Amino acid sequence: MTVQSFLHTIDGISTWVGKAASWLIIALMTVVCVEVFKRYILNAPTAWIFDADNMMYGTLFMLCGAYTLAQNAHVRGDFLYSSMRPRMQAGLDLTLYLIFFFPGIAALIYAGYDYAAISWRIAEHSNVTAEGPPVYQFKTIIPIAGVLVMLQGVAEIVRCVVCLKTGEWPSRLHDVAEIDVVEEQLAHSEYVDEEARKIAIERAHEIDESARQRGMGGELDT
Repeated sequence: MTVQSFLHTIDGISTWVGKAASWLIIALMTVVCVEVFKRYILNAPTAWIFDADNMMYGTLFMLCGAYTLAQNAHVRGDFLYSSMRPRMQAGLDLTLYLIFFFPGIAALIYAGYDYAAISWRIAEHSNVTAEGPPVYQFKTIIPIAGVLVMLQGVAEIVRCVVCLKTGEWPSRLHDVAEIDVVEEQLAHSEYVDEEARKIAIERAHEIDESARQRGMGGELDT
């Protein structure tokens, strides 16, 4: 397995989990709408709905952490970072990952595992309402999310090392997917001749390379 395929494999895991968790948005919206109808139209509120909403939103928030990191979409104060050369960006990222990221996520996994284990041991239920729903399955998401973020963090460390060696950021999985979409759309277009198609594909690759050189993780500007 090459370094690039290793990175794309981890990106793929994080992306799959994030997209699967995103379906909780629909479930959450449905539950909220049903509860609003029951509460204000039927005057029959559900006691445990607040706990259910919190657990679904919390699960969505935690499981999308690795996906967001894979997309290079976490908030970054880049008024200086974006002006740095790729090697300087990689050196800064590597330092911050080693000093802050890995110790923090390791602590999250360790504490989250203990937190979830105790919850399972006592069959913990929510104390927000008199007969609150079980929460041990929800607390299990904490260490699972931590492991996923840690795995993606390993990929980011490898990206930093590769960039320090080559002076260029390795591509991300969504970069490859976006380029493939552009090529597929152009290939099936009836209104683009062969020469224009080649020029457009080359331009898409140039935009992708330019974005990665600016430290934007290869995100296309088109």
